[in-house]
Amino acid sequence: MAQAVSTTRVAAKVSTLQSKKREEMIAGYGFLAPALIVFTVFLIIPILFAVYISMTDWNGTTPLGRADSYNFVGLSNYTDLLSGGGNRQATFFKALKNTIYFVIGVVPTQTVISLVLAVILNQRWLKAKGFFRTAFYFPSITSSVVISLIFMWMFTRGGLVNGAIHSLFPNYESVNWLDDSSGLIHNFLGLFGVNLRNAGDWARAEVFGLRGWDWISGPSVTMFMIMILNTWTTIGTMMVIFLAALQNIPGSVYEAATVDGASSWQTFRKITVPLLRPTIFFVLTLGLIGTFQVFDQIYVINKEGGPAQTTLTIAYVVFMNGFRNQSMGVAAATAILLFIIIFAFTLLQRRVVGETADT
Repeated sequence: MAQAVSTTRVAAKVSTLQSKKREEMIAGYGFLAPALIVFTVFLIIPILFAVYISMTDWNGTTPLGRADSYNFVGLSNYTDLLSGGGNRQATFFKALKNTIYFVIGVVPTQTVISLVLAVILNQRWLKAKGFFRTAFYFPSITSSVVISLIFMWMFTRGGLVNGAIHSLFPNYESVNWLDDSSGLIHNFLGLFGVNLRNAGDWARAEVFGLRGWDWISGPSVTMFMIMILNTWTTIGTMMVIFLAALQNIPGSVYEAATVDGASSWQTFRKITVPLLRPTIFFVLTLGLIGTFQVFDQIYVINKEGGPAQTTLTIAYVVFMNGFRNQSMGVAAATAILLFIIIFAFTLLQRRVVGETADT
């Protein structure tokens, strides 16, 4: 009899626990439901729709409800971009080359400069910290269109930059920095009399629609100017992120390093940088995403990706295909490829940098 009562009590307790777990689960999903609905409606469904549109020949203007609005073409848009051998492939890989040069030039530069600025602004001896933080951060919150227009005025033939150089070198002949398609690597090698156009058959051979000479041209002078602009407008945001991370490092760590006789450089290299590894990963990820998606500055400074398509980027190709060429299917396929490229680069830098602090 006692054993039966004990079994009944255990069963009741199990039933009560299961009921509580069920209620907690329902409550948890209830709290998550609004976020999940927003996430699904504004992210998952648009991504799936973009993947589907990338497999059609929809022009972007015909209503999708019409029977003749589009045709399903499968992966032909992707093959045209990657291996079609025509103008679409050449344009895509030219934009990919320009974008990669842009990423390689901007992301490391803005990360290093913003980290150095954050370390300086985190020093106790520095006066007027608020002023310097505001001054460095101000370009980040200013309209990129306005800054691009000011930048255009500075680097035109009669602009401020040419005027400053002319005041130092009277024989200097003014140039339009934003209309120079020559590559920096080509120009640098030209100083030593090296012309890669005559380097051999490999320089004239085409790879993905571009000559070998074009692949190693480096960013054009115009693209380099835009890289400087982008770096200047983004270091403020990255600086604030690094500054917040630096202020979260316990002061006792630095006190212990001082007691052990570590120099400032050793403290920075052995303590600050390892503890900032998660923040560095975050900043690099933001930089990768932002630079791979650069569009507004390209659009304002050089429409159509000029000169000679040396400032053409993948994001601009998406806009050009979708809204100018009325090939929304090709534009969607380009956007999906851009997502894959960003995802691959993010995984690569995660493997190289890591996302956990060294302790």
